[in-house]
Amino acid sequence: MIVIDPLITIIQYALQLYVWVVIAAAILSWLVTFNVVNARNQVVYQIANALYRLTEPALRPIRRFLPNLGGIDISPVILLLIIYFLQMVLERLRIALFYS
Repeated sequence: MIVIDPLITIIQYALQLYVWVVIAAAILSWLVTFNVVNARNQVVYQIANALYRLTEPALRPIRRFLPNLGGIDISPVILLLIIYFLQMVLERLRIALFYS
């Protein structure tokens, strides 16, 4: 239990950081779509590319199962729900290990 509790904490922090990465990627995609920021700007392009590389491996399998909604991508919402579910499972595991 001494090793597992810090490990669960690290995993939860990593998941929370990834939640912010997914949110940032979604917001940036909206900003590019509505021409608020210029995607041809080198800094914007590098940030968008980094966020794409970080989120696409997790979003691609989700998109395969979702129907086409006419340009609306809800895969980030589904991914966030999955991450929140994993965080709840980890917290329940921590509580179960603490009281056992």
